[in-house]
Amino acid sequence: MRRPDRRHAVRAWLGASLLALAGPGWAFGLEDLMRTLASVREGEASFTEKRTVAQLDQPLVSSGRLSFTAPDRFERVTLKPRREALQVNGNTLTMSQGSRSRTLALDAVPEAQIMVEAVRGTLTGNQAALQKYFSTQVGGAAERWSLDLKPLDVKLRGTIAAIRVSGRQAEVQEIVLELADGDRSVMKIEPAMVSR
Repeated sequence: MRRPDRRHAVRAWLGASLLALAGPGWAFGLEDLMRTLASVREGEASFTEKRTVAQLDQPLVSSGRLSFTAPDRFERVTLKPRREALQVNGNTLTMSQGSRSRTLALDAVPEAQIMVEAVRGTLTGNQAALQKYFSTQVGGAAERWSLDLKPLDVKLRGTIAAIRVSGRQAEVQEIVLELADGDRSVMKIEPAMVSR
């Protein structure tokens, strides 16, 4: 019987040790991503959104601008095809279209709340808010990451199947919303200004 090569044993041990070091303790995770995103205190961006709706032959395309200020202010202004605005300050939601405006408590509209928290919570790096409403899974690394969000509330999962946010470093670049009925929205985001 041949004796094992000592060099082979050392290489195997070294390889196993390096794999252990590079394992879960060194993986890019939710805390790392949230810390990176939270380093940006406010920002502005332009967006283009394409919504695919089963009953329509063509996707609906809109564009406009987004802005946020940590910890809890978020605004989405749609400029095309028509002007609309959605502004969230804490738990206050204001929706405007033309000269009409409506203000209500965000938590009074669970479907809107969960979509706002997905975007606002990610932009501001608010891990507690995200984990309150979603199961979370981070993929990739700081250079190119994705964050998969699935609603924890069973009723809301009947409306919103999943949300995937992806980006690079502290920039959110795309938000994909999958609805339970098969409709889908893809928002591409182009940062205009960020403040640390």
